[in-house]
Amino acid sequence: MTDIQLYTKLADLPTELKKRVSDYIDSLMAKDKTVNKPQKRIAGLGKGLISMKDNFNDPIEGFEDYLQ
Repeated sequence: MTDIQLYTKLADLPTELKKRVSDYIDSLMAKDKTVNKPQKRIAGLGKGLISMKDNFNDPIEGFEDYLQ
């Protein structure tokens, strides 16, 4: 269901039902704290996953003409 479809359904509801929907959304968000609070990052989790080759700075074959 898209946001537009949901909004259309919500717009058609009577005021009392809109209030109940709003209260329900608030209760869902209160239960799921991860929606409101992003997790803290942990430094160093990627250590050792990337390595650089010894020949990284060597010229690339076929590009000699472009370096001048």
